Amino acid sequence: MPPKRNPLQLNKLQLKTLTLLQELAKLPDMATANTETGEVTITGFPPAHGNHFHMGPWLVMGRDATGLRNEAVWRALIRKELAHGMFPVAITLTPAAIEYETHMQGDILHGSDH
Repeated sequence: MPPKRNPLQLNKLQLKTLTLLQELAKLPDMATANTETGEVTITGFPPAHGNHFHMGPWLVMGRDATGLRNEAVWRALIRKELAHGMFPVAITLTPAAIEYETHMQGDILHGSDH
């Protein structure tokens, strides 16, 4: 039997937010990895640029990033043991969060044209 597509039953906003956090975790100016635990702490969040923002090689529409500043979304990720942290200062992704397949990358991460 194939693995369940969304085993933690994250809602769409939680999936979008986790996708963005996974990408932020890859950016050294936004995140710090702990090689002992496999966790990554994100302390930097990109500033808005009109109705979008730039994140590494990606352009993200503001409407897809509302969960980054939503305490309820952070609490849900913490409750599901994907993260821990202090809203809105920093969030630490667990290895399970980093590996979680959200299937949202193609929907919310766009190539940047400027």
